[in-house]
Amino acid sequence: MKSEREKILEDDRKSVVDFNHVRQFIADNLPILPVPGIPEIRLHKAAPHSGLRRLAEKDPQFGSPYWAHYWGGGLVLARHLLDRPETVAGRDVVDLGAGSGIVGIAAAKAGAAKVDAADIDPYAIAATGLNAKLNDVAIQTVLADLTIGRPPSADVICVGDLFYDAALAKGVTEFLDRCLASGITVLIGDPWRAHLPASRLRLLAEYIVPDFGVSRRNPARGGVFAFESGEQS
Repeated sequence: MKSEREKILEDDRKSVVDFNHVRQFIADNLPILPVPGIPEIRLHKAAPHSGLRRLAEKDPQFGSPYWAHYWGGGLVLARHLLDRPETVAGRDVVDLGAGSGIVGIAAAKAGAAKVDAADIDPYAIAATGLNAKLNDVAIQTVLADLTIGRPPSADVICVGDLFYDAALAKGVTEFLDRCLASGITVLIGDPWRAHLPASRLRLLAEYIVPDFGVSRRNPARGGVFAFESGEQS
């Protein structure tokens, strides 16, 4: 028997099929802009007059449109993959909590053999599909909460900005532990948020980037980390 959450996600998948108007809304109202510090990638991004409230008014289940903004963890992880393409070249990659799809797009541009971009928000899935097409890369979108299941078939899992909430961070960390046990490499991008499992991380690189909710005059210092087993911390 399917759980209530699985039923909700299944309904969302069906709704995405009917969301041609959502894709059209994004295409028409969110301008295409170069990404700060990542000129290789362009994204549909919310602007002052994008009218996301109009989209929300049409759907009572519309959540926070995080997929329409830049987030520090995704920016640093995308930049790192493009700077170090050998990290993902020829490998199967999962972009967990894809949002706009920026990390998956960077992985594809860096030569990944296959990229799956997973998110629980159908609007994020719609945005990722549009952004992938815009950047001329092939990405398979997955509308699902991967953290509640077994590790996916992948070589690398990329995680950007999923440690802003204690409960979410706990579930993600437990899932990443299962991935490590399956031999999957885990890379994390994050601007040192409170619930980041710092004792489990090895810093690979740092970048100064803008972050959602942070002033342009005071950008964030974001890190790219390798997630390692507790025995190594």
